[in-house]
Amino acid sequence: MKPDAMGHRGFVLLAGWVLGVGLQLQQAALWPVRGYAVLLLAGVMGVVGGAVLLRARKTSVVLALALLAGACLGVGLTGLRAAHFASRALDPALQGLDIEVTGRVASLPQRGAQGERFEFVVESARHAGLAVHIPERLQLGWTNGFAAPIESATRSSASPGLRAGDRWRFQVRLRSPHGNANPHGFDRERWLWEQGIQATGYVRSGPRDPVPERLGHTGWHPLDTLRQAVSERIGERVADSRSAGVLAALVVGDQSAIVVLGKRVVR
Repeated sequence: MKPDAMGHRGFVLLAGWVLGVGLQLQQAALWPVRGYAVLLLAGVMGVVGGAVLLRARKTSVVLALALLAGACLGVGLTGLRAAHFASRALDPALQGLDIEVTGRVASLPQRGAQGERFEFVVESARHAGLAVHIPERLQLGWTNGFAAPIESATRSSASPGLRAGDRWRFQVRLRSPHGNANPHGFDRERWLWEQGIQATGYVRSGPRDPVPERLGHTGWHPLDTLRQAVSERIGERVADSRSAGVLAALVVGDQSAIVVLGKRVVR
């Protein structure tokens, strides 16, 4: 078994993998899981078969088989991951319903004039007293004014000041991610997909809603906890709020601390 032959086989296998991943990403719709499983099995068999043929010094056949096996592995594994991710999407029947969730704040809260936006990792969810399945990672808003745009006239209580790593129980309303995708512009749905977020929504904190409960600090997400502490310390020490926002953005990446003028200065 020649080392250079093994090196060529590895390179071709990797090239086939990249080709397979690219092919899967071009699919308009996902195949059934068994289709990707079959390709994955075929890829493994191709790798094993190539190792056997390599000992017989059939280099050209080995390279062709390595390319095909890599492509099968790329399509199979990428497709299985996408199918698994899609299977955890929000059930359409749960959209717009009041759901009680328990979990933790999983990002640095982004503060704005209307409230806070943050990522939330779900530990459990219930609707009408029964456990329901919802995506594990959500993007939520906690508004300072009305509980929700248009559909609710109930005024919500302001966010109590969320902290990364805090554990909460509150009521939310969710929907599947939705956004515009302009040519050569920002694709919000794809960005949310890349972040592992499969539902967005808002916290229900009006007078007729259950009172949100802070259940303590978990110790998760220490980096975001530290970033938030530094950002708040800068806000306390720097008198000019605009300068403090710019400093917080530059030091810890807290862009929500920048007012409009501050953003222009940074740009």
